[in-house]
Formats: sequence, structure tokens, C-alpha cells
Amino acid sequence: MVCTSPPAEQTTTSPASVCFHCGLPVPQTQPYRLTVDNEERYFCCPGCRAVTEAIVAGGLTDYYRYRSAPAHAVETDEVHSAIDWQVYDQPAIQRGFVHAKDEHIRSASLLLEGIVCAACVWLNERHVGALPGVQAFRVNYSTQQAYVEWDERVISLGGILEAIAAIGYRAYPFDTGRRETLFQRERATALRRVTIAGLGAMQVMMLALALYIGDFYAMDAASRQLLRWISLIITVPVLIYASRPFFQAAWRGLRHWQLGMDVPVALAIVAAFSASAWHTWLGSGEIYFDSVTMFTFLLLGSRFLEMNSRQRAWRIAEQQVRMLPATAVRLTGEGIEETVAVADLRPGDRVLIRPGATIPADGRIVEGASSVDESLLSGESLPLCKSKGDALVGGAVNVESPLLMRIEKVGADTVLATLVRLMERAGGEKPHWAQLADRVAGWFVGGVLLIAIGVAGWWALHDPDATFAITLSVLVVTCPCALSLATPTALTAATAQLTRRGLLATRQNALEVLARVTHVVFDKTGTLTQGRFQLLDVMAIRDQDERHCLALAAALARASEHPISRAVNAACQGERLPEAVSLSNIPGAGMEGHIGGLCYRLGRPDFVQALSGSSTHLELPIEPGATVVALGDTQGLLGWLRLADTLRPESRKVVEELKAMGLDVSLLSGDRVETVREVASQLQIGQARGGMSPADKLTHIQALQRQGAIVAMVGDGVNDAPVLGGASVSLAMGHGTQLAHAAADMIILSGDLRALVIGVRVARSTLGIIRQNMAWAVGYNLFALPLAAAGWIAPWAAALGMSLSSLLVVANALRLTASR
Repeated sequence: MVCTSPPAEQTTTSPASVCFHCGLPVPQTQPYRLTVDNEERYFCCPGCRAVTEAIVAGGLTDYYRYRSAPAHAVETDEVHSAIDWQVYDQPAIQRGFVHAKDEHIRSASLLLEGIVCAACVWLNERHVGALPGVQAFRVNYSTQQAYVEWDERVISLGGILEAIAAIGYRAYPFDTGRRETLFQRERATALRRVTIAGLGAMQVMMLALALYIGDFYAMDAASRQLLRWISLIITVPVLIYASRPFFQAAWRGLRHWQLGMDVPVALAIVAAFSASAWHTWLGSGEIYFDSVTMFTFLLLGSRFLEMNSRQRAWRIAEQQVRMLPATAVRLTGEGIEETVAVADLRPGDRVLIRPGATIPADGRIVEGASSVDESLLSGESLPLCKSKGDALVGGAVNVESPLLMRIEKVGADTVLATLVRLMERAGGEKPHWAQLADRVAGWFVGGVLLIAIGVAGWWALHDPDATFAITLSVLVVTCPCALSLATPTALTAATAQLTRRGLLATRQNALEVLARVTHVVFDKTGTLTQGRFQLLDVMAIRDQDERHCLALAAALARASEHPISRAVNAACQGERLPEAVSLSNIPGAGMEGHIGGLCYRLGRPDFVQALSGSSTHLELPIEPGATVVALGDTQGLLGWLRLADTLRPESRKVVEELKAMGLDVSLLSGDRVETVREVASQLQIGQARGGMSPADKLTHIQALQRQGAIVAMVGDGVNDAPVLGGASVSLAMGHGTQLAHAAADMIILSGDLRALVIGVRVARSTLGIIRQNMAWAVGYNLFALPLAAAGWIAPWAAALGMSLSSLLVVANALRLTASR
């Protein structure tokens, strides 16, 4: 590679007219040069030359072979401005978007600007992925969003951003404002294309009507030729500008040896325009300018509707990010109010929430009582009553009275941040339905092209004059646009509907599996029940004092977020507790720790009894519906704690409706068998098992799956996480732990089990609509193809039929957004 700069006095015309990198005109004076692959290239500015130099130095010159559009122009100072990117290495800046995976590995979502084709994605992934210290770098072409993981000991985030800038792109921390800007830009561009195509179609159709009428009233040849030339001139901007996305997509696919649905579209448009232009030049023969403009307009119109539906679904999800305010009112130690940025809040801060204000972070009320509106977060339409000690979630709105809250979680640790990360994960996946539709569309296009060739050959032998028009009709009428839109439009509409109803899909395959579920397995505590235990009494053994037993139990429970632990802690609120060390939580069993040098356990009776090595059968104090936990040490049992939980008011109705849908409902719980049987009896659940560990639950679900069952698991806690991960599809309650959320495929944000029933219904409706759309798309083509091949459908009619078919698919999918 040889890099040369022109002398300052050079004023000769550049041998190349456009920049090799960005395609902009090369200046008449001082063209910038660089030898690439033994050939001298010219550039419009030193920035583009520097970017190309970086690409060539990295051994990535294949980018210039495979790109389908020029890169965006580079500002001269954009490439070497390292100081700009080093700003993003500051901890205060990173706090809002960088997440720690372990001690040294960090991850972040970025928004890339300048992505114009698949080759841009390839270039960025190769270039950034080869940087030392970068663990992973993935780019989503459709959303222009990138995910990066790096080792901060080897490379900084600023270094990664600088490396991206060095090849001509710009990366920023992902935020909804920039996403919204991209959406608006995409929509504005699409609207301009639709407008130009629509105006062109209207004008050309009027001229075509005049030409058709002229056939009956002997229009003179000069007037006819004038109308044909005017039609050509009007069609040119439709071809060059409005139809450009079809040509780019088709060329991109062909360069990667893929037959996308835009291949027959682009082929039909180019062929129709070329033949029409040639016939206009000759002054004789058929012209199809009306078909070109109308085909382009109707197809762009249907895609514009699909784009609006997709963006609307993203906006519904991103409302959760915009719910957080920019500032909050923090109280100092002296009680003085100060307005600070939400990003500056820390755990332990006291924040004043005035009526009508948005809660800035997660925490608990320390003073006051009010109603809180969580509708945008959970889908719950009625405000919830909150008082001292109740949890508040960032993004909810205080309705009535002032509240004083203590911040517990900020930034990436909040509920909203977790949900956003899960939504980003879902957005990067493609459901099996969509993958199948893409594969079918690819084979379908290949078949259509072969049929078109066969039809053209047959008509060339029997009626050469009709060959072109009939072949054109075959290409247009069989465009698989409806087939490719059948799945994504339905999934987008269904996801938007479920999000509004408080059910968030964090995996794209969740709807597909939920529609085919045969068994629903519930956890008990916090799922079918409220998960708000109240301590009934303490039964001491071995001459122990009841208050002492309760204090020991609370000391062990203070490190756990289990509903039982919270109830035990609430019973000792304000009391001085003994110090417990070496605390450990054994999922499905209980807590263990050391107090005063002795080892204690709190939890299931068999777990507690195992500490002393005793095998004596324990007689549990039985009370219908009550939960009993044991407290013991190395000498044996110290006492019993009896707690009561209440069923959710909607649990019975939900179980009945699930059964009415033909689903098999069962209950698996780690609670004692008698309590589980009592709950199952109240809910009329035939299959119920108690005393099960997470491993036992997982084994039971796997046994069902081996028998061919498709199992949905509903749970809420840490204990449920492995089971949620092993089920065919899993749902976590909105109030559950972040670990449960991460393991689940869907989250019931509202905490209302009726969302599960709605989810099953919407999933089944979605599957039905996808099947209807697929059947219509295939059936329409099977019906229209023979008619077009026989010459019974004119090109303009083929364009109208294909576009209306696509619009019908979109309209059918949008039925899923209707209230249920």
C-alpha cells in the first residue's frame, strides 16, 4: 500500500470523478490518492483517504468488493479525534449504559450511524471483532444496534469507538432518543418515496387513460408519441428514487447468492421500464409506465404500513425507558431539598416524590401514603395503594399525596433497566416462524423465476408479440411480498398487544411455543398465592423462649428475599437481632448461618433436621393452608414457625379458564405436602406435589416433555430459575427476582395471572392469523399464476392484485391489536 498526497500547487483535473470511499465528487484541485490492490484510487478528502487506509491496513479490502452502496462521507477531523471518544471512558458517563459481566468484562449496547448495507455490518464486525480485548461484537442490520463485550484491562470503550470511527462509522451509547431519530428518518424517507411514487402513478395513469381512450377516437400519432414521452419522463424519478430500495435489496441478496423477494420485483420494474422506454424511442409497441409506477406505489405503500406497525411496537416497549424523569428532589442530611440528576442518585438517598411526579428509581416508602399508577409498567389500569415500607418501582407515577422514599437500586440494577435489556435480547432474535417464512420465500422466488422463464419460452414459440407482457405479469403477480409479510406483521402486532396488557415477551420464540402449550405448571408461593406471608405464631421446643427463636430466625432470614423470609423479618421489625455470619441460601431448602459460633438452619423440616443428623420422624403442627418452617441447630429442633399466605383472587378463575382451553394444569411446590394439597383443593387442581426441590421440579417437567408434552412453567423466585429455564416456555411474575426474569421467556409485569390467559389466547390467535396469511399468500399465487401465464391478467392488473394481497395480509395481522 502506497499513500501519496498531491502537491499543493496541483490544479489538474482528477482522473476519477467520484470518491472511491463515499462516492461524492472528487475536487478539481488537490485530489487525494491511495494505492489499493495495486490500483491508484482517488478521494474527495483526507478523511475518506484515512478511513480507506485503515481498512486496507486491517486486511479488509473485501469490503469494497461486497458493499452494495457507498459509505457515508467522513469529516476530516472525525478520524483522529481520540479525545472525543475518551470521554466515554469516564465512570460517570458509563454508569447509564455499561454493564459488568464479571470483574473485568464489560458490555454495552451501541447505536451505529452510517450503516447502509450488509457489507457495512460485515466490515464493522470483522474490524472491531479483531481488536485485542474485544470478546464479542454483533450488529443488528435492521435496527443499526450493536452489542459489544470487552476486557477493560486490554482495551477501553473509547478505544473501541475510536476504532469504529477510523473506518468511517460513528458509534454512540444506545438511547431511545437516537433510536427515535432513526425511526423518524426512516419514516420520512419512506414517506417521500411513497409520495413520489403516488404522484407519478396518478399522472401516468391519467396519461394512460388518455392513450386508451385515444385507441377508440383515432388519436393522431404525434399526440400519442407526446403522451408516451411525458409518461417516460414522469416515470424516471419513480424508477431512480422511489424504486431504489428494491434494487439495493435485490443486488445485496444476489451478491450473497440469496434470492430475496425483491429480486422478481426489481427484475419486473427494470424489464417493464426498459421495454417501455425502447418502444417509446421507436414510436411503436406497448408501454407499461402505468404498471411500473402503480406497482412501485402500491408495494411501497404496503411496506410503509408494515414499517409503521413495527415502529409502533418498538415505541410501546421503549415507553418504559422514557418513563424515568431527568431529575429528582433529594433531601440532604439536614432535610434541605435539592434538585439533582437521576443519574446522580445513590442507594440510601432520600427522595421526595410530589403528587404527579414520576418515581426516579427503585426503593421503599419511608414516610407517607398515596396511590401509585404503574399502568405503563405493568398494564394495571387502577392505581395501587402504597404506604410506609412498600416497594416503589422507578417509572411509576405518584397520584395523590407526597411520599418520601429511600433509594435501593439505581441505573442498571433497577427493574426498568432489567426489562430493557431483556427486550433488547428479544429484539435480536428471529422466531422459527419467521425463519421458516424466509426459507420458503427464497425457494418460492427461485421457483417463480423458473416458471417465468418457462412461460416466456412457451409464448416465444406460440405468440412472440405477447411474450413480454405475459412474462411481466407472471413476475409481478407472483411477487412473494405477502408471503414475507405474513409472519413479521402478525408477530409485531401480537407483541404490541401483549405489552399493553402487561405481558412482556423477552424471547421471540415465546409466542410460538405458548400457542402450542399442552401443560401449565404453577409454582405456589408468590404465583398462585399473594406471596405476602404473615407470621401466625412461634412454637418453641427444648425450653426455648419464643421471642429468642423468632430473633434467631430473623437473623438468618435477613439476607433472603423469599416471601417467608420477608414475613419473618417484618415480625421483628425495629428489634435488635443477633449477628449472623456465613449466611448461605440453599434453593428450595432454606437458610444456614452461624450465630454466636453455633450453626443454625431455617427452612424445610428435613433440611433443618439434617444439621443434627437426627432421623427421628417429626410431627408437624398441622393447620389447613398454613406453611410451617423449622428452626434448629446442631443439637436438633429449636422450634416451629407457622405462616399463612392467601390465594390471589384471580387464581381460581385462571385455572378454570386454562382447563376450558384444554390445558393440563398442575402445581409443584417446595412447601409441605399438606399445604400444597389444601391449595390444590381450593383451586381444583388435580395434579399437585409438595416438598419438591428445584431439581425435583425440573425432573418432573423433563419427564412430561419426554412424553411429548409442551410445558409452560409459571414462577417468581430464585428457586424457580432453573425450572423456568428448563420448561418449553416460561413466565415469571413481575414482582419476582431478576434471576427469574432472566431465565423466563415472558414476564407478567402486572402480576395478574389473567395475563397468562390473555397470552395463550393471543398466541393461538397469532398462530391462526399467520396460518391464514400464509394460506392466503400461497393460495393467491396458485390462483393468479395460471391466469397470468395464460395471458388473462394484464401487467397493471397483476400489480394491483399483488399489492392488494400484501395490504390484506397487513390488515389481517393488525386485527391482533384490537382490545380483547
